[in-house]
Amino acid sequence: TPIPTVGPTPPVAQPGRPPMSQRATDASAVMLAAGAATVPPGLIAIGLLVASDYANPTVIAMVCAAPAVIAVPILAVARLLARAKEVAPVEQHNYYSGPVSQQHHTVSTQTRGLFAKTINKQ
Repeated sequence: TPIPTVGPTPPVAQPGRPPMSQRATDASAVMLAAGAATVPPGLIAIGLLVASDYANPTVIAMVCAAPAVIAVPILAVARLLARAKEVAPVEQHNYYSGPVSQQHHTVSTQTRGLFAKTINKQ
């Protein structure tokens, strides 16, 4: 098949993950490299402890699972906040030409009792 020609048409975002900026790409590469650099020393330390019979495999499993136990609630809260931001109403601006009449009502609410009874007063 022939290679498509390049013209003045701007690129169109494709479905899937959105494209990242160069700065985000560089930061992602640094994070991956730093994370990968911690794996070999950790594996060596675990291997030495297991080989010398000073380590309990249950304790090693708990130490390895601790980051996930800490990260799961944090990620859940972050996802909840992101969803709340999506659901938040959009700020709306109305522009009028000519005379405008604005009415403002305030409703105060009281809820009392074991079996809640709500009383709305204007």
